[in-house]
Amino acid sequence: MIEMANKKGANAVVLFVFMFLINFVVSESENGRELELLLSFKSSIVHDPSGFLSNWDPSATTFCQWHGITCDNLSHVETLDLSAKNLSGILVSSSVFNLPSVKTLNLSNNHLYGEIPPDIFFANSSLRYLNLSNNNFSGHIPNGFVSGLVILDLSNNMFSGKIPREIGLFSGLKFLDLGGNVLLGKIPISISNITTLKYLTLASNELVGSIPHEIGKMKSLKWIYLGYNNLSGEIPKEIGVLTCLNHLDLVYNNLTGQIPSSIGNLKDLNYLFLYQNKLTGSIPNSIFGLKKLVSLDLSDNSLSGEIPELVAQLRNLEILHLFGNQFSGRIPNALTSLPNLQVLQLWSNRFSGQIPQSLGRYNNLTVVDLSTNNLSGRVPDGLCSSGRLFKLILFSNSLEGEIPRNLSTCTSLQRVRLQNNRLVGELSFTKLPLVYFLDVSNNNLSGNIGEQNWDMPSLEMLSLAGNRFSGKLLPHLLNAPKIEFLDLSGNEFSGTINPRFGTLTELMQLSLSENKLSGEIPEDLSSCKKLVRLDLSHNQLSGQIPSGLTNMPVLGHLDLSENRLSGEIPAKLGQIESLIQVNISYNHLTGALPSTGAFLAIKESAVAGNDLCGGDTTSGLPPCKKLKNRANWWPFMACTFAGLLLLAIAGFGFLFMRGRNNLEPKRVENGDGSIWELQFFDPKVSKSVTMDDITLSLKESNVISRCKEGVSFKVKSVSNDLKFVVKEMHHVSSLPASFWSEITEFGKLQHPNIVKLIGKCRSDKGAYLVYEYVEGKLLSEILGNLSWDRRWKIAIGTAKALRFLHSRCSPSVLVGDMSPERIIIDAKDEPRLQFIFPFVDNKPFLSSSYVAPEARENKKMNEKSDIYGMGLILIELLTGKTPADADFKVQYSSMVEWARYCYSDCHLDMWVDPVIKSQASINNQKQIVAAMNLALHSTAGDPTARPCAADVFETLKSAFRTRSCLPSLNFSSPV
Repeated sequence: MIEMANKKGANAVVLFVFMFLINFVVSESENGRELELLLSFKSSIVHDPSGFLSNWDPSATTFCQWHGITCDNLSHVETLDLSAKNLSGILVSSSVFNLPSVKTLNLSNNHLYGEIPPDIFFANSSLRYLNLSNNNFSGHIPNGFVSGLVILDLSNNMFSGKIPREIGLFSGLKFLDLGGNVLLGKIPISISNITTLKYLTLASNELVGSIPHEIGKMKSLKWIYLGYNNLSGEIPKEIGVLTCLNHLDLVYNNLTGQIPSSIGNLKDLNYLFLYQNKLTGSIPNSIFGLKKLVSLDLSDNSLSGEIPELVAQLRNLEILHLFGNQFSGRIPNALTSLPNLQVLQLWSNRFSGQIPQSLGRYNNLTVVDLSTNNLSGRVPDGLCSSGRLFKLILFSNSLEGEIPRNLSTCTSLQRVRLQNNRLVGELSFTKLPLVYFLDVSNNNLSGNIGEQNWDMPSLEMLSLAGNRFSGKLLPHLLNAPKIEFLDLSGNEFSGTINPRFGTLTELMQLSLSENKLSGEIPEDLSSCKKLVRLDLSHNQLSGQIPSGLTNMPVLGHLDLSENRLSGEIPAKLGQIESLIQVNISYNHLTGALPSTGAFLAIKESAVAGNDLCGGDTTSGLPPCKKLKNRANWWPFMACTFAGLLLLAIAGFGFLFMRGRNNLEPKRVENGDGSIWELQFFDPKVSKSVTMDDITLSLKESNVISRCKEGVSFKVKSVSNDLKFVVKEMHHVSSLPASFWSEITEFGKLQHPNIVKLIGKCRSDKGAYLVYEYVEGKLLSEILGNLSWDRRWKIAIGTAKALRFLHSRCSPSVLVGDMSPERIIIDAKDEPRLQFIFPFVDNKPFLSSSYVAPEARENKKMNEKSDIYGMGLILIELLTGKTPADADFKVQYSSMVEWARYCYSDCHLDMWVDPVIKSQASINNQKQIVAAMNLALHSTAGDPTARPCAADVFETLKSAFRTRSCLPSLNFSSPV
């Protein structure tokens, strides 16, 4: 017995040793295979800037100590985490996906590219976590499945094709994100078999068809994000059985029909976003039973009906966006009882009746926009009870009564728009430190505010036009050193124009028309060196036109009509190069009309009602009579002196007429015998440049650019080395008869951020436009190396040029192809916008990525097309990317769609240009986000939702305040 026991013990020991050796050999074999796979992966990495894989050394004792690797108890790779290491390369087929024991594989936020191995979902049954998001992977999502996989994140790549039907076999998934790719086709019904799924996002793809009704089987879902696709049909009522949902986002699709009442069953819902669809009907009453709702956005649909008082049940609601629909009836009083309500935007509907008078008293309001409705009654006096209201927009209603006194102490206010109502009483908005935009025009407000002490240090825009304000104008009491736009027209102001207006040095527009002002125009106005538009018409002003106005470098519009001005027009007034529109009608002016500048082709209506002479046929004025020689009764010495004086005058007149003639069209013969019509708009150029200078320089060695509308040449004058640019014009035969006269008007444009047109020439052989030469580089060439401050300066300067072209020119001038190729950064680091005059043939521009989609479709340019291009430039300045990037051609329908997705779903670090990321301080981050918000507003699919150029400029300026607030993405309110 003992002998048998010893024998059994010996056998057990042998068996143990044998099994140990087997396990050891297998383990060593597996470790060898893992080492081979890891080194294979490392060899596929072509760029590792931080050297993260530097310790992946095969001579090391174990790979378990390598960066990014965690092993299990048997020294097998269990976790491989290489996220956000800036790695780039293409994965080989035998790679880390074949690691036998790996459970967590995270390669997210790198620059990996190419197709992922087709056997990725067959190679490893142990995988539980797979994250390949935010790379550049392409190709189709591989077939196959891993039943134990819990998290699958393939978002923000370039995967294409359809979502595989096998997706439904991932029976253990809880998190699935395929968003931000280029996936096509319908959402597969099989996806509903993943009943464990809690998070589902398929957003920002190109999916079509309807949302599967079978989605109701996925009862564990907490988050659904299917926005930014082309989904159609109705919202399935089966969504209402997903009672765990707290986030439902179906925005930017083509969904139709009514909102299903079954959504009211989602009692845990916090966020309901259905905006930018084609939904109709009323809001189901059941939705107002969702007591956990924090944000409800149903804007930009075709919803109708009234908002019931049941909204009182939404006690946790912070944001309510219903704008851009057809809602009617009264704004419910129940809104006043929502304690957390911060943002209320109901603009562009058909609401009527009074604004609830308790609105704001028990809320936490920051933004109220009820504009463009049919509201009446009084403005509630408790709107600012929260002390946080910064935006109050109530324009274009029928509001009555006085502006509440409480609003005059609302120091948080920044933007106030109450225009186009029926408000009465006095204005008390005079001591608000943060208000930069205040418009109360076209109401029935009154009172003597001229001598009130204002304290508005941030004010940039003030319009009191179209009211009944009275009193004297004492601008030094305004205390608004930043004011740029001041419109006091259409009131009852009296007295003289105070010279202290000259202290408002930032002023760009000043309108005092249609008042009862008297006295002389003060010379001090010439101190407003940035003034572009001056309107003093329809007053009782007397005296002469001050000569100081001729020293205003950017004055473009001057209206002095319907006054009592006398004397002669200052001759130098016609020499203001920027002046493009003048109206001096119905005064008592005498003498000759200046024969230069804006007076050259002035209309009869702009000079009528005076005793003037001269001008061309358009002025309707009689020719000026020649002066008779009266020197014969002078004494001899006086006669001699007069003769010399007349000789000097004659010489001056000769030079003057010669200068004028140089600006008139003239016919010249070129060296080859051809006849050209030549005209310059700049006296300096007319004296320096000949037709030979132009034609002899049109050779290949002088070409500086080629584009669809023509070739540009750099030219130098032989006489004085003056540099300029000549652009050859294509499609000359298709030019309308009015083209060349319109070009003359364009030659009068002058703005520090615009490349000036200085001449034109044409013959049977061709036609050319002559531009000033700007020393600098194209924005497209240097953008990648610019700091945040320089990018901000470029954005502001470009917006300022666009504002001038759209708002200051009459009619407005279009840029058309608003791209970085049109912007030169000059030696002073200022952006200079260059463009073609005018759009006779749109075809050269329609293929440009910077032309708005609707313009490419209907082949018509307008101001909103330019705004779209400006939005793209902003996106480029912020992200460093261009519409030509491969990402947008494959992964997204456009750069705009990519930007919308990134803005709403990604952290700032994911989309801001790495060059400026290091400069993104807290304030800069706010500025960057607000600028992106504006860019997305400017590139809205609906042209009417885009801001005007003036608002782009003002919003940009306000965005760079340290107190910038961060509005939500969906902010297309008429700002």
